[in-house]
Amino acid sequence: MKRIWFYLAFMLCSLAFVGCESNEEEFVEPQLEVTPNNIAGEWMLESWNNGLPVAEGCYLYMELVRKDRTFTIYENLDSFQTVRQTGRYVIEVDPELGAVIRGNYDFGGGDWNHHYIISSLTVSRMIWVAVDDPQDVSVYVRTEIPAEIK
Repeated sequence: MKRIWFYLAFMLCSLAFVGCESNEEEFVEPQLEVTPNNIAGEWMLESWNNGLPVAEGCYLYMELVRKDRTFTIYENLDSFQTVRQTGRYVIEVDPELGAVIRGNYDFGGGDWNHHYIISSLTVSRMIWVAVDDPQDVSVYVRTEIPAEIK
């Protein structure tokens, strides 16, 4: 009789472990519509030029403001000190390309080097692809710009 109870207990434990296995798929963040409201916030460049990480000690932070469609970029990619650039951006929806963002700098600084397709936007990440150079891919992650950079 003890043997039967042992086997029953063993089978119940086995079923409990099998029941604990997860058949759930990996969580995928939902895509957001590309609007000034959804891209508003502070972002950090994580990688560029089709996957190359930003060099150690270098950074590019970007703040996008919904209300007046302005941006502020803080970066040290080409200098030893933080360079602050401001301007305005526009989002247009192209029937073939999707959402395209372009901008121009204040104080006669000219336009951005490229217009960018925002190919993916989630709460925490967005991917920009240059319209005229599909190899130019930039990945931004939502962050908080450090106070010492501002």
